Amino acid sequence: MELTWQRAAETELGEAFIDLASLSGGDFARAYRATGASGHSLFIKTHSDPPPGFFVTEANGLRWLRDSGAVNIPQVLAVGENPPYLALTWIEQGGATSRTESEFGRQLAGLHGIAQAQFGRIDNATTGSLALPNAPCPRWSEFFANRRLLPLLEIAANRHILPAADLLELERLAGRLNEFDVPDEPPSLLHGDLWAGNRMIDRDGASWMIDPAAHCGHREFDLGMMALFGGFDKSSFDAYHEAFPLVAGWQQRLRLHQLAPLLVHAIKFGGSYVGAVQAVLKAYG
Repeated sequence: MELTWQRAAETELGEAFIDLASLSGGDFARAYRATGASGHSLFIKTHSDPPPGFFVTEANGLRWLRDSGAVNIPQVLAVGENPPYLALTWIEQGGATSRTESEFGRQLAGLHGIAQAQFGRIDNATTGSLALPNAPCPRWSEFFANRRLLPLLEIAANRHILPAADLLELERLAGRLNEFDVPDEPPSLLHGDLWAGNRMIDRDGASWMIDPAAHCGHREFDLGMMALFGGFDKSSFDAYHEAFPLVAGWQQRLRLHQLAPLLVHAIKFGGSYVGAVQAVLKAYG
């Protein structure tokens, strides 16, 4: 029986799918390669019960990133909330060249170099499967504390992820962010979930960003995500620093920015991520 989201997507796109192949990967949405009657492929993902506005929020983030002209982003072809789905141009994967990493670093620096007005999102939309808030804030410390660390603390407490002592230490750290010399820079438009799995390389060796949790934040946050799980060559960071120099001590500050994604992973997956959160809390205690 034809899927409800499939009918909605076909109607919006104006053509039927002659083939629909399930794709592996991802820990939240179901993904497919759809081939239309025209013979062109597209990427579609859906979910049976996502947070309200989940795919519309992602689509808006993709459009903002694409409109910057600084980085390669798949085009949003169609999006729906009821039923929920997101359709994007298909990117044929390839392999890296000798220029891939340095070009990506320069492109990311170009994106971050476009100053934004406030931290957060202008549409106030939440991002990610944990629906983290993004109401605008004038200062990084306010945003990181009130839109990331404290909401994640509440979720971790409700799900009994961390011991009470760690929760108290996390709350204390959220109130001390101004002590850690994070540079007072204008907010940048961020990918927001920039681990290697959300960077694709096409047949020409060019990098494409996918699956963003786009918001305006401190640019060191994207670099912290890149460093957290690996998969980006040193030349990416070197090219970034050459194009948009980072303030001294940035390598050491990345661990502070990594606290939020580590908390997300501890909440979702537990295991060693709990210990990683505790190590960051200890380092900044």
